[in-house]
Amino acid sequence: MTDLSAFPITRKWPTQHPERLQLYSLPTPNGVKVSIMLEEIGLPYEPQLVRFDQNDQLSPEFLSLNPNNKIPAILDPNGPGGKPLALFESGAILVYLAEKTGQLLPADPAARYETLQWLMFQMGGVGPMFGQLGFFHKFAGKDYEDKRPRDRYVAESRRLLGVLNQRLAGRDWIMGGEYTIADIAILPWVNNLLNHYEAGGLVGMADFAEVQRVLAAFKARPAVQRGLTIPARPAA
Repeated sequence: MTDLSAFPITRKWPTQHPERLQLYSLPTPNGVKVSIMLEEIGLPYEPQLVRFDQNDQLSPEFLSLNPNNKIPAILDPNGPGGKPLALFESGAILVYLAEKTGQLLPADPAARYETLQWLMFQMGGVGPMFGQLGFFHKFAGKDYEDKRPRDRYVAESRRLLGVLNQRLAGRDWIMGGEYTIADIAILPWVNNLLNHYEAGGLVGMADFAEVQRVLAAFKARPAVQRGLTIPARPAA
């Protein structure tokens, strides 16, 4: 049987299936990137809920896996060379899982780098900008009379949506006919912008028909529907 006892995180989150990849996460836009990916590729895994309301992400056990105290993180008992691998940062995890399984990342070198380009577009632009918009619009907007911070992120989010809308024109997915980790990285953030941040009107989502079309196709995928709720949040 696989032994993961050398990893302190397993003391706080005991595993029932040490032979499976361990996912430490919460169903946020970054978190569900990895649960959706795992559902899409069919790799056996065990989800572990990291509760922000209990500051799990600040616990010594979690910090032993990710010193940056962010979800998601994984512990793969069957990493390179058959040795366990601990990994954090959702983008890095997507690339790792794609290369581990040979799925959702093109083998052609040019297409591979183009896919990674759009993954970086999400990590460097979409995620940070949409997240700041959500903060100033939904969570802390009432605390700031000056709306310039919010409006700055509204404008930048609209710009990014415009870039994405142009890319998707005439394409089924970001890379054309092939569904990839670029879609898995970007579309949960668009979904979150509309449904959790409730900012569709603010960014003028009606102007981005191509984004809406592809988001609907993304959300229709069974693996996406499952992954959006993993790990399950605790009952209220």
